Amino acid sequence: MGDRYTYPPGAAPRPQPPAGLGLPYARRAGAVAGVVLGMTASLAVALVTASLTGSTAVLIAVGALLAAAQKVLCDATRIGPPGHVIFTFVSSAALFAPQRPEQIPGHLALTLGAGAFAWLVALAPALVRREGPERRAVARALTAAAECAADPGPRTRNAAAAAVHAAWQCLLASGRPTPVRRSLERLVVHAEGAFAAPRPGGGGAAGPDRLRAWAALTRARGPVPAPPPAPGTADELYGIDAERAALRAPEGRRAARRALLRRLGPGSPLLPVAVRTLAGCALAGYLCAALGVGRPYWAIVTAASLYQANITLSWNRALQRTLGNLLGVLVFAAVLPVSRISPLALVCCCLFFSFAAEALITRNYWLGSVAVTPMALLVLEFGGAHPAGELIGDRVLDTVLGAVAGFLAATLVTNRRAAGRVERALDATGRARAEAERTGADPGAAPEARDRARRTLTASLVELREAGDTAAGEWWQRALPEQRLLAAERAGHRTLAATAQRRGPGGATPPAVHAPSIGAE
Repeated sequence: MGDRYTYPPGAAPRPQPPAGLGLPYARRAGAVAGVVLGMTASLAVALVTASLTGSTAVLIAVGALLAAAQKVLCDATRIGPPGHVIFTFVSSAALFAPQRPEQIPGHLALTLGAGAFAWLVALAPALVRREGPERRAVARALTAAAECAADPGPRTRNAAAAAVHAAWQCLLASGRPTPVRRSLERLVVHAEGAFAAPRPGGGGAAGPDRLRAWAALTRARGPVPAPPPAPGTADELYGIDAERAALRAPEGRRAARRALLRRLGPGSPLLPVAVRTLAGCALAGYLCAALGVGRPYWAIVTAASLYQANITLSWNRALQRTLGNLLGVLVFAAVLPVSRISPLALVCCCLFFSFAAEALITRNYWLGSVAVTPMALLVLEFGGAHPAGELIGDRVLDTVLGAVAGFLAATLVTNRRAAGRVERALDATGRARAEAERTGADPGAAPEARDRARRTLTASLVELREAGDTAAGEWWQRALPEQRLLAAERAGHRTLAATAQRRGPGGATPPAVHAPSIGAE
C-alpha cells in the first residue's frame, strides 16, 4: 500500500451503462419517467419558441440556454450517458422546424406516447430477470476485485473501490430483499474483502480465480452462486438492511434532495461547465448563421456534445466527435441511394443505425458517432428528399465550426472550482476514515454502524479520485495538493484493509490496529 502514484491528467472516465440501465428496475422506472418528462419539457419550450418567432438569433439563444440547462441537470442527477446530448439534439432540431401553436399539443402527445412505449421497453426485462441490473453490477464488482487481488496497485484498487461502491448502491436501491439479492449481497462482501485486503490470505478474501468464476456465473442466466459466508457477512447484511430502511425513510429522501440542490446551488463546480456550454453553443450557432448555414442546430449539438468533466476530456471528445462525424458523412453518402429505394428502406436504414449507435456509443464514442451521423441525416429524408451535396457540406461545416467554437469556449471559461471540490473531498475522506477507525475499534459499536462507516469511507475515496482526476485535467488552476491526495488515498485504503482484517466470524472485533494517519509514509 505504500506505492506512490499520481493522478493522470484528464484520466478517461470509467464506462457507465446508458441512462437508467444501471439501476434496479424499481429505480429505473422513475429514472426513465424523469427522462421522458424532461425531454417533453425541453421539446415544449422549443416548439413554443419556434411558433412565436422566426428570428434565427433568438432561436440560437434559446437553444444555447436549453443546452446549458440540460447539461447541468443531467450532471447533477448523474443520469449517465449519453446525458444531455440527446436532449439537446431533439430540442435544437425542433427550434428550427416551422411550427404553428395549434400543432404543439399533438407533437407533445406523440412525444409522451413514444416515451411511454420506451418506458415499457426499458422495464420489460424485469418480467424474465427481475434482478438483472443487480447481477450485472455485482459481476462488475467481482471482476474488478479479482483484478485487484491478482495485481494489487493504485489503478486496480481504485477501480475495485468504485465497482464495489456501485454494486452496494445498486443493491441499496433495489426492492425488498429476495433470496437472489441476499446471495448477491454475500458476493459483494467477498468482493469488498478482496479489494480491501488484496493479498494472499488477507482478511479471508477469496482468490482471483474464484472471484472471476463467481462473476461469470452471476452475469449468466443461471442461478446466482451461493458462496460460503465471508467473515462479518451477518453483520454486513444487517447493516445493509438498516441502511436501506434509513434511505427509504423521509429523512433519507430529504437528504438526497439536499445533496441534489447542493450540486445545483451557488459554488457548485457544475456551474462553470454550464457557462461553457451556454457560451460554446451560442458561439457555434451564431458563427454558422453568419456563414449562411441553413441548419445551425447541428453546430449547437456538436458544441454541446464536447463538454466533459474537464478541458482535457473535452479536447479528447472534440477529436472523437469530429472524426466520427466526418466518417459518418461518408457512410451516409454510401447508404443514401439505398434509403431512397422506398419508405420501408428508409425506415430500415434508420433502425439499423439507431441500433448501432446504442450498441457502440458507450463503448467507443467516435465509432458511435459514425452511426449517429447517418441516422441524423437520414431522419431529414422523412420530410422530403434533400440534395445530397447540400446535406453533406452543411454537416461537415457545422461539425468543424461547432467543435472549434465549443472548445474555444471551454478554453476561455475556466473551472477554478474544481480545486475546491478536491479540498472538500479531502475533508470528507478524513472524516470518513476517522469514523471508520472509531467504530472499528469500539467493541460496543453496532454492526450496522461499522459497516455503514466502511461504505461511507469507500464512497469518499471514489469521490476523491473523481475530484482529483477532474481537477488534474483543468488548466489555469491553483496547485493541487498532490501529496495530500496520495496520502489520503493510501491511508483510506489502509483503513479499509484494517477494518476488513478485524472482521471476524459473527462480527467479532479483535483489538484494533489503527491505520496510519494522513501524511504518514
